[in-house]
Amino acid sequence: METVVSSGRSGLGIESSRERARPVGLAQIKSIDRARIQTKMGEFDRVLGGGVVPGSVVLVAGEPGIGKSTLMLTIADKLSRVLYISGEESLEQLKLRAQRLGVKGEGLEFLAETELEMILDTIGGLEGLKMVVIDSVQTLYTPQMTGAAGSIGQVRECAAHLLRMGKSRGLPIFLVGHVTKAGAIAGPKVLEHMVDTVLYIEGERFGTARLLRATKNRFGATDEVGVFEMTDKGMKEVANPSRLFLKERVKKVPGSVVVSTVEGTRPVLAEIQALVAPTQLAVPRRVCQGVDYNRLQLIAAVLAKRLGLPLATFDIYVNVAGGLQIKEPAVDLGVALAIISSFKNKALDQKLACFGEIGLLGELREVSQAEKRAREARRLGFTIIISPEKFSSINQVAKKLLG
Repeated sequence: METVVSSGRSGLGIESSRERARPVGLAQIKSIDRARIQTKMGEFDRVLGGGVVPGSVVLVAGEPGIGKSTLMLTIADKLSRVLYISGEESLEQLKLRAQRLGVKGEGLEFLAETELEMILDTIGGLEGLKMVVIDSVQTLYTPQMTGAAGSIGQVRECAAHLLRMGKSRGLPIFLVGHVTKAGAIAGPKVLEHMVDTVLYIEGERFGTARLLRATKNRFGATDEVGVFEMTDKGMKEVANPSRLFLKERVKKVPGSVVVSTVEGTRPVLAEIQALVAPTQLAVPRRVCQGVDYNRLQLIAAVLAKRLGLPLATFDIYVNVAGGLQIKEPAVDLGVALAIISSFKNKALDQKLACFGEIGLLGELREVSQAEKRAREARRLGFTIIISPEKFSSINQVAKKLLG
């Protein structure tokens, strides 16, 4: 049980020794114009809103092995006077990782420590620091709190002290965070509320594509996405994401179609693959990767009802090539065409790209940023654009393309 003892008296009858706080108007608040720190990695700066804000606290999370430490070590190497604190790796392990990634380490200092007080003393004794990286926040502990490192109280208390340190010194601090089995950030939810920015790294662990997505950003938009490629030399930014996701596409094969989706504010082309096969089960299987399972069920029902396809006796497998996770309904048309193409065993034109949402009545519904999607498709050589502007229903599209 926690108790608070203080002196003085407030309007609520609670003892307090502080003077009464006085509210101020917006015009009386002094504005501080702080130049953002450029990390020399455009995709990373793009997600942050133009660079690292001095004094900001950023939480970077993702699945184990997705590249959190690799990304932060790469970013730290591009700046001068950075302190990299590791609670999971020894200094020898950090050096091996740095050598593998080709990190020069000029102006980069390392510390293997997990006790919060030691970390704060070290940071306070270093002058001219530009950034601090802590990998990871779940390994920190303070003797002032009971419980093991990673417990709710320890994570909350350690993060609060680091937050005050960063704000008071104008020092940006990056916290690497673990995730749970469900994919949520481990620890108390208040951790996400406390920090200024939450970055999440997405992608298949054994694939090369990585998406850096901001789920919270007090200094920029939360709809920006950075695209990276994992290589043996670390994370490399990708200037043209569409070519990355389409580079291994197999042409003239039934069940494949290119969709134009929007990640953040940028259009990205991706390949939707579908396989429709006779089932041996009483209840046919519906398996998908990269698209929403409920949307797949809805699309399969619409195709069975509006087009008369006997999908109740077929298993359906849908995959987004390259490990991209697409949540927007604008890929409905691509999923439907891939399923129809596989079912009829007819390949679609290789110069075809599509986008559009499908309603329960089989109608095609308009989606946002249609012109931007079409322009990106044409830029990459796709001359046939199927969209709700040209067709009103999935029935019309299926008859036109697949008979």
